[in-house]
Amino acid sequence: MMDLAALRSLEAVDQFGSVVAAADALGFTPSAVSQQIKRLERQSGVELLERVGRGVILSGPGRVLVSEGSRIAADLERLETDLHAQAGGVAGELSLIGFSTAMRGLIGPVAAAVMGAHPELRLRLAEVEPWQAVERVATGQADLAVVHRWGDVPIDIPDHLDRRTVHRDEAEVIVHAGHRLAARKSLTPGDLVDERWIATPDGTICRQWLSRMYAGTGRVPVIEHTSMEFDSHLALVAAGLGIALVPRLGRSVLPPGTRAIRVREPKPEREVIAVWRRSQGRSPAVLMLVEALALAGQPRRSGARTRA
Repeated sequence: MMDLAALRSLEAVDQFGSVVAAADALGFTPSAVSQQIKRLERQSGVELLERVGRGVILSGPGRVLVSEGSRIAADLERLETDLHAQAGGVAGELSLIGFSTAMRGLIGPVAAAVMGAHPELRLRLAEVEPWQAVERVATGQADLAVVHRWGDVPIDIPDHLDRRTVHRDEAEVIVHAGHRLAARKSLTPGDLVDERWIATPDGTICRQWLSRMYAGTGRVPVIEHTSMEFDSHLALVAAGLGIALVPRLGRSVLPPGTRAIRVREPKPEREVIAVWRRSQGRSPAVLMLVEALALAGQPRRSGARTRA
């Protein structure tokens, strides 16, 4: 009988182009991926990879196995999900992935509460950028992902995935207390055209949104410093090195001497979305997790939100 975990490794080699890249995507060692594929070759009696230079590609039988095996794996996953649904228990092992601020502000607290309430459920968490997270769920490398979409910045979610909005998060401009705009209650992009920004690197969703926020001003944001971590943005603002657009979700307490100011026209808001495969649509564990994320993501009552 085919080893489904090994089949996932073969699919990852096909998708990412090498054993090393597949291992990195799956969270395994290259040796583990190689061993799984060798096990598939022993089970099937055919060679599944061909060496090309220093890399590998799928052989003809390997391509057939990935094509047909993916369909069979989806059917088996649907069957397993139906069995869990009939039993009604929240158990098993699930991979839950998400972007950094969701990991701190949403996923971590929810995962702890869920596993405490359901000791037979094991969650494996990993921090993954939204585009990669969707891809990993779509290809069966993860069970559930939390991703985000800023305004009209698109994120492609394949048709075989289901989705649910679990939170709406707003970003604010963080300025030093001595900044000329520090006393303002709200700002528009027109107020910010000459500012020096601390931003995430080029190509990230947050950077794209910052650029689109300037549409209509006839200008582009001036990026003075870049960092992936919003905590670093806060520290650089506190040092007087620029301003930053930082989401509320998962945000640390603002450093002394800094202020958060709301933005309007447009309001920088992102939709936080849970995505999972439709073949797992009846899984009690998946459905319960999505519900828990949505409940945790509901707006807090007035006065309950801290400066973080």
